[in-house]
Amino acid sequence: MEVILRENLDKLGARGQTVKVADGYARNYLLPRKLAVVATEANKKIVEQERHAHLRRETKAAADASELAGLLNGVTVTIRQKAGEHDQLFGSVTAKDIAEALSRQNFTIDRKKIQLDDPIRQLGQHKVAVRLHKDVIAEIQVEVLKEEE
Repeated sequence: MEVILRENLDKLGARGQTVKVADGYARNYLLPRKLAVVATEANKKIVEQERHAHLRRETKAAADASELAGLLNGVTVTIRQKAGEHDQLFGSVTAKDIAEALSRQNFTIDRKKIQLDDPIRQLGQHKVAVRLHKDVIAEIQVEVLKEEE
């Protein structure tokens, strides 16, 4: 059966592409989940319109992310934590802490977009990447200072 994909699917194809799949796979999986539609002339026109609308939304999202990245690049966030000897933190600075510090500076960033491989456990300055869009990454400075008792 020939179907037109409405979403990008790994190992099958990209959005808007016409692919040939087994009847059962299309009938039991792709069509009920609205991941694809049967390849007819009317459906091809509808999917093409959806693809153009998706491209417009994606372009606008990328432009907004680029604008926000321009504002975020060079921003320094200061976080105070309790620390012991040798500048070792008692806890750690996580993406949630960084997101809260950014919100205090009037930037609303989801903590899932903050790219931290491991939580920060040392005092000092650290560069942290913020993935705003699949193609747009901003870099901020996180300064971890010792909390005064």
